[in-house]
Amino acid sequence: MSKTNKEDIQILRDLAKQYAEICANPIQEEKRKLWSDHFSLKKTRPPILVSFGMWNLWCREVFADKAMKCKDSFYRNRERILRLKLFHNSIGDDCVFEPWITLDASRGLWKEEWGVKVDRHTSSLDGGACKYDPPIKDWSDVKKLKALHPQVYEKDTKIRYSKLYDAIGDILTIDVSRDPIYFGFGADISTDLGKLRGIETFMLDMYESPKELHNLLAFMRDGILTNNQEAEDAGHYSLTLHSNQAMPYVNELSWPKPNTPCKRKDLWAFFAAQEFTLVSPEFHDEFLFQYQIPIMEKYGLVHYGCCEDLTRKIGMLRKLKNLRSIAVTPVANLNKCVEQIGNDYVVSWRPNPTDMVCASWDENQIKKIIDDGKESCKNNIYHILLKDVETCQGEPDRLARWIKIVRNIVEK
Repeated sequence: MSKTNKEDIQILRDLAKQYAEICANPIQEEKRKLWSDHFSLKKTRPPILVSFGMWNLWCREVFADKAMKCKDSFYRNRERILRLKLFHNSIGDDCVFEPWITLDASRGLWKEEWGVKVDRHTSSLDGGACKYDPPIKDWSDVKKLKALHPQVYEKDTKIRYSKLYDAIGDILTIDVSRDPIYFGFGADISTDLGKLRGIETFMLDMYESPKELHNLLAFMRDGILTNNQEAEDAGHYSLTLHSNQAMPYVNELSWPKPNTPCKRKDLWAFFAAQEFTLVSPEFHDEFLFQYQIPIMEKYGLVHYGCCEDLTRKIGMLRKLKNLRSIAVTPVANLNKCVEQIGNDYVVSWRPNPTDMVCASWDENQIKKIIDDGKESCKNNIYHILLKDVETCQGEPDRLARWIKIVRNIVEK
């Protein structure tokens, strides 16, 4: 072993020990119980969660390669994961920290999710906008599409697993994730439809080419279902693939556990329709939701919504029998949403990060928004999610300050 590798491993081991100590704190079990009761529709104190990651600009600055100490890129990526977790713990929200580290299985490059290349034009400014060049410009292009099958390179996965296990396997369990390509945003149809056809174009298709659009949606639905079934038959789903944009604990389902194969019916699933934000409830139902339902019903429970406004679509969502949680975003009408949702589902309330911590720091404004939201949700089962915090103006400690303010209000 080279001197560099020894140094990298020691860095990882020190971080892994710090993280393992956090995971062993009894408060993690308290938070698991809180979230599980909460998502089982029991009245609890409202859980509070902050969401961020390397898709956010400030994280790419604070946790950039130059800020890491490991020289080997494989170890450096694990270092970054651990440092992100240690930082998240310092915030003081209700995030549950699990005593394992996840290693993605080797699956090749997923550049062509439907067998065709989707060009992406990005801004020269880091964190700027991007635009896709949809490959389905004419309906004859649909014949170029093909649904992918699950693919895992087990030999390479084993090599990478051994490398990480030899470094920190005696401190943290190494969980191998084999989630299929059509999972999360990859399974909601909406995300890929926007890339393949273009948002403005598919909205026109609803009027001008409804038959062709329905055929495309049916093809995507069937491709996702086949892919997911093949992945399930191959044992690729596991209990760490729960996904609900919060902490996926609930009394009705098995809790997350590393390296434990399961079926889709054992899991939480996350689905969204951000590209359908400006589509009417009727067309959302006809041209998306009816195609999502067969995919969603394979799972145990479903959270629906990411950043889209679902104010006028709660009635539509009620058609999904295993729906449990609904996103209420900053652009949604909170009062109208909670009135429709009642106590039938969990309200995942997402106040605007710009008002909270991103643009400026106005403690009175924060208190007013949270106070008003608490009043609106007083008869509901809700949690507060500060989602995808993009920037804190160079002051990440604002997140911890925000948590303290919110706790003081909602826990009274």
